Amino acid sequence: MSNSSRGPAVRASPAAGSSAGSSDTLSGSPGEEDEDGCGLLMMMSSEQGFQESHSLLTVRSIDLPKSRDGLNRREHRTDAFIHDKLIVRRGQTFQMWIDLSRPFNPKTDRLHLELRLDYMFTSVRGIRIMVWLVNDLEDGRWEMKIVEQKDTKIRLSVNTPASASIGQYKVSVVTYSRKGGMIFPYAQNNEFYVLFNPWCEDDPVYLANEAERRECVLNNMGRIYYGTELQIGTRTWNFAQFEEDVLEASLFVLERARVSVTAWGDPVIVCRVISALVNSNDDQGVLEGNWSESFEGGTAPTAWSGSGDILRQYYKSSGTPVKFAQCWVYAGVTNSVLRCLGIPTRCVTNFSSAHDTDFSMTTDIYIDDKLEVIKERTNDSVWNFHVWNESWMTRPDLPVGHGGWQVVDSTPQEPSQGSYRCGPTSVTAVRNGQVNLKYDTPFVFAEVNSDKIFWQRKADGSFSQVRVEKHSIGQHISTKAVGSDMRIEITHLYKHPEGSEEERMAVETASRYGSKPMMYPFPLANDVTVEIIMEGAGPRMGGDAKLSLILKNRSSVQRSTTLLCEVLVMYYTGVLKASLKKERVPVILKPQEIKSIPWILQYGEYMNHLVDQGALMLTVTGRVNQTKQILATQFNFRLRTPDLTITPVGEAVMGKELTVKISFQNPLQQVLKNVVFRIEGLGMQSVRKILYGDVEKLATVTLTEKFVLVFSGLQKLLASMDCRQLTQVHGVADIVVKRQ
Repeated sequence: MSNSSRGPAVRASPAAGSSAGSSDTLSGSPGEEDEDGCGLLMMMSSEQGFQESHSLLTVRSIDLPKSRDGLNRREHRTDAFIHDKLIVRRGQTFQMWIDLSRPFNPKTDRLHLELRLDYMFTSVRGIRIMVWLVNDLEDGRWEMKIVEQKDTKIRLSVNTPASASIGQYKVSVVTYSRKGGMIFPYAQNNEFYVLFNPWCEDDPVYLANEAERRECVLNNMGRIYYGTELQIGTRTWNFAQFEEDVLEASLFVLERARVSVTAWGDPVIVCRVISALVNSNDDQGVLEGNWSESFEGGTAPTAWSGSGDILRQYYKSSGTPVKFAQCWVYAGVTNSVLRCLGIPTRCVTNFSSAHDTDFSMTTDIYIDDKLEVIKERTNDSVWNFHVWNESWMTRPDLPVGHGGWQVVDSTPQEPSQGSYRCGPTSVTAVRNGQVNLKYDTPFVFAEVNSDKIFWQRKADGSFSQVRVEKHSIGQHISTKAVGSDMRIEITHLYKHPEGSEEERMAVETASRYGSKPMMYPFPLANDVTVEIIMEGAGPRMGGDAKLSLILKNRSSVQRSTTLLCEVLVMYYTGVLKASLKKERVPVILKPQEIKSIPWILQYGEYMNHLVDQGALMLTVTGRVNQTKQILATQFNFRLRTPDLTITPVGEAVMGKELTVKISFQNPLQQVLKNVVFRIEGLGMQSVRKILYGDVEKLATVTLTEKFVLVFSGLQKLLASMDCRQLTQVHGVADIVVKRQ
């Protein structure tokens, strides 16, 4: 095929049922449908044609080869889909057969395809496309060529342009001969699906690296990271993008946006639509968020470990939002939908992720004259972690150089153009502080690179800056490595090295577009510092939490202060629930002294107050008596939960039964109530739920489960525990399944 740069030759046909447009075609009326819904042949013929109908060229059948191990599905890398229809990727040819009433004569006969792309689940009409028979195929066009003829059968190579809209296409065939024209109508079996194609250089989602394509499009298992910047937790997620009904569910979500099918070929529009429709805040989307302590009437966000059940439930309920989600669930489902549709996508976690509520590009903490946080004024927050997605595509709507990874975030935080959505946002634009570029760049920039500013209320009620933290927001931005289960950091993609001239210039550039352009923070002189240190991986659930306060006096004279230490229970989003403990600690520092002060939170002080992530925040403030310098810092940490241990018993062989043991020890001095275990993976098409009941304090639980192995090669088995008193308990095992 030639590398023509011309655009696709898409010709919109008349409405369905109209006569075929050709000088050799005579007008006629459509026939009626038969009882099985497949329709009768519709004839358009001259009077002579009616008299000699036996010489007309008619279509007996259409065959769209669709077997999973067939040439079409393998060449288009869609053989992993559990689906009984042909699925192809745009910008690439596929094969089909047509069985005619007699041998095709290229000198006197002609034919073309008429494709129809409509909404699948409503009556909204879409577009009609004519696919003409040519001698030589060219890129960028809907065209077809006869590549083989066997008696009455012809094999066609059909070319799809790299700009084609994705979706389900219905096929009809129009034939012409000297005796008239015939239309073989649309039928239920004559359908195929078109997806984005990261393997096609002309597709905006083209990704050059094969390993990255396999990871970000074809891998149905991934890793999602959570916790805090010093205690990074990992959970495996089953994206399930190839499972039964997931393709239909993904297109169902896309249709809910009610945008024209002509826009379905633009990955920028598709990603923006999906980011809005995965949450249900204003459009009855897939998932209903819940950041409370009660998940009655639904599934706790921490209990999900895959997207398949969520998408199937939404699709089969005709669009009833699934309960419940938090950021990693939104990201997992978004990842599944976009990978299913063919857009390279990965989950990304930002630790110490800011939520800027006033477009200031800063994270503002307000304190009173007693150095206590003014909670009713402090609207900005810092989430322990936040999970979003990155999708790979060109950005012709932005200046050159802003293609590549784009942030797509479905978690409803702030409205964007009237709807709760975020992105696609160019990661390059975020890195350089170009917050004037669409979409939602100011919000994403603040999440990863805003300065945290402490403001103190003065006697007249106004506020002044007393401290600036320039390096606390946007830590250890992480994603799964390509081809392995390792975590890699991609912070360098989002911002220049902290404190560098380039990073400061990006911050200053962004701030000029914010709501406080004239109040950019200025450096404050100081000679006393305070920081909070945690040793090792940090405290475990059920034990005491131990941290250290490190104070440094860099001056040549003595300094003294009284530190206010307050620890609060909070949701991982940064929303505070309650204060657990507050104490004042007097400190005297000798010249050039570095002092370490132990800080302990006992198990009994927190055991009845934790929320879903076991997240805590220690705030330390103080005033240096001699210089009136304000000291202020915050430290987020979590209480680590135990893992589920998954152990295969015996050899794993395809087609045979495998026994697996799943064990867990309750780390708490209290009974766990109504424990449910959820298991998926190993080729299972649905989640296996085990209603276990209560687990006694400090008790060990061992489950024995059996699985019939349907796929060979490296497989993953995922398990999670759903329990009100103890969340984020999960495990994963790699199991190599041998062929018989």
